[in-house]
Amino acid sequence: MTGQDPTSAVQIDTTRPHPARMYDWYLGGKDNYPVDEAMGRQMLTLDPRVPVMARVNRAFMHRATRWLAGSGVRQFLDIGTGIPTEPNLHQIAQETAPGARVVYCDNDPIVLAHAAALLRGTDEGATEYLQADVRDPDAILEGARKVLDLTRPVALSLVALLHFVPDEDGAHDLVRRLLAELPSGSHLVMTHATADFTPEESKAATEKLRAAGVTLALRSREEFTRFFDGLDLVEPGVEVPHRWHPELGEPVPGQDDGVIPGYGAVGRKP
Repeated sequence: MTGQDPTSAVQIDTTRPHPARMYDWYLGGKDNYPVDEAMGRQMLTLDPRVPVMARVNRAFMHRATRWLAGSGVRQFLDIGTGIPTEPNLHQIAQETAPGARVVYCDNDPIVLAHAAALLRGTDEGATEYLQADVRDPDAILEGARKVLDLTRPVALSLVALLHFVPDEDGAHDLVRRLLAELPSGSHLVMTHATADFTPEESKAATEKLRAAGVTLALRSREEFTRFFDGLDLVEPGVEVPHRWHPELGEPVPGQDDGVIPGYGAVGRKP
């Protein structure tokens, strides 16, 4: 497991909410704390569909991974992995391609503590976990090189992550830096929350999270599409996540055909 020790002395901060643990709570998991549930419940007062949004994002990842594995991609770098929830990305990829190699990356110590659950892959393939922050792309790339061959195509997965990285931290530059090290035939897989459809609720959510120490950088369709500059968008292009190749998965319980306030897309590096 790339030298990581789940029993290391990294302190888990339970005094303020963390996006990975809130996401776990939305998905019905148990690896979260009262502060995460409390903030999650505040989000529900603004939009009761938040748990459905979390499941829609997860389902998008499943469908995109199936599409990529079916298209011949055999290496995956998943940043912002979150707390393990089956099926994980490597399970989806290795169903189609048992030899697929997957590197997971997150910066929450509680994800590290559960990383062993992410490493139960096929004998033919490889699954590894890297403790690092998306704001440190050099560390991520250094760790990924120990498992992945960066001269061959890689699917870079950034699902429900970059809306927690503000423009001041150079979100677009971080994506460009990561993609610059990946060869032709690599793909970018992304979902991102937006205020385009629910401006008032989104403003209130941003303010509540900021007061709790969590930055939420909601971006417009145009700002989201900029992450794919220089890439060839896979059809149907930028879409609300549940409308991206729905035939590759099952509908999410509680999902209707209404607009989920976010975007998803997959782009290929020429």
